[in-house]
Amino acid sequence: MDDGRNGSVKQIICIKWGAKFGPEYVNRLHAMIARNITPPFRLFCFTDDGTGLHPDVAVRPLPDFAYQAPVNTRGKWPKSRLWGDLGDVTGVVLFLDLDVIVTGSLDAFFEHGDPDDTILGLNPNTPFEKMGQTSVYRMRVGNLAPLQKIFAADPQAAADTYKYEQRFVTRNAPGGVKFWPRGWLAHFRFHCVPTFPLNYLRDPKIPRGTRIVMFPGSLNPPDAILGRWDEADEAPRPAGSPARGLHRPAARGLPEASAPLCPADPVGGAALA
Repeated sequence: MDDGRNGSVKQIICIKWGAKFGPEYVNRLHAMIARNITPPFRLFCFTDDGTGLHPDVAVRPLPDFAYQAPVNTRGKWPKSRLWGDLGDVTGVVLFLDLDVIVTGSLDAFFEHGDPDDTILGLNPNTPFEKMGQTSVYRMRVGNLAPLQKIFAADPQAAADTYKYEQRFVTRNAPGGVKFWPRGWLAHFRFHCVPTFPLNYLRDPKIPRGTRIVMFPGSLNPPDAILGRWDEADEAPRPAGSPARGLHRPAARGLPEASAPLCPADPVGGAALA
């Protein structure tokens, strides 16, 4: 079997291109996975630069997919490389963004639903639309290949129509998509940071039962630790600001999950949840 069930290898994939995310993100992700999964498992990183990656990470080149990159769009369209052939990586895979924080067991992400289902998170930013969130999704390799053909035919039109690649996947995935059970994923801004005006008084907190915390948009875990919303923001934030307390990991509700971001632990294996 190649679906991560009944003792078969659980396959996790990620993608890293350009200079935004360094190798430390991949290494921390691998360490967090290792502490929150029943082996055997393997993390495959598709990248244009494997320098500095932990030897236990399986490095693969970016899948070949020629297209004219759309401009003036916020969607992460390079993820489209993963929709087609992935070489020697076959079967069921769980995709994780590099900036997620794993806070609970990942086993259920391989056990839930039918192995052939394409399963996404439910985007809390558009609750009535039921748009998927592709920070954490599962698919059988090749099932989304038809999307590459649609996208490659006119990438700019696809970007203009759907804006985000996750909306494109939600609307066009063969057989449709399903969603992870409520409570498995937490969107940091929507589910962890208190709503106004309590965000000025209370620190962010991870909801009970959360397995993965996602950081869509410009905010990444290192920014949260420093008490800022993005790299352009000042840190730490003064008391009374919306991001108050993000620079205090214990109060932030990411107990040991914040530790993989410690510069003294480049692999992240010493203090991960």
